[in-house]
Amino acid sequence: MPKYLFEARYTAEGAKGLVNDGGSGRRAAVEKAIASDGGRMEGFYFAFGDVDAYVIADLPDNVAASAIALAVAQSGRASVKTVALMSPEEIGKEAAKNAARM
Repeated sequence: MPKYLFEARYTAEGAKGLVNDGGSGRRAAVEKAIASDGGRMEGFYFAFGDVDAYVIADLPDNVAASAIALAVAQSGRASVKTVALMSPEEIGKEAAKNAARM
């Protein structure tokens, strides 16, 4: 399954939800949303700086990843940036071979 990194930035409303639900509550809500789209959450981390939370998830495809990002955005509680991740094996197997032919 493809792997994705979601970078979330809480709005004021999202920060209120975090205060009310706690960190474990937010993690459980995200894990449930990912599972409902056929995925599995690998990790959830809060952070300092520009990004408030990082989520790493395996999802069936780009459509499922987009659905997660849209659900977060429409909630008004956070903005999200989605990054498609690739393993070293994927790069070695396909991308490097294709680059060598160019």
